[in-house]
Amino acid sequence: MENLKIDNVNHPAHYNMNGIEAINIIEAFTADLSGIDAVDTANVIKYILRWPRKNGLEDLYKARWYLNHLIERVAKNV
Repeated sequence: MENLKIDNVNHPAHYNMNGIEAINIIEAFTADLSGIDAVDTANVIKYILRWPRKNGLEDLYKARWYLNHLIERVAKNV
């Protein structure tokens, strides 16, 4: 049987689903953003992706906080 080593620094399980890592999704969806827009978007994605495997409802609240922050910023510039 293969010896599977858990790597919570480089490949934490709560950021990986079926071989797809959250960092790759975040990079793809924030590549054309910069500054706080990129930060807010990345955090929304991060917390949405990990909520069922890490902090549950707390992560959903965090995602909402970053989404609200992004919405307020974007709304000011419309």
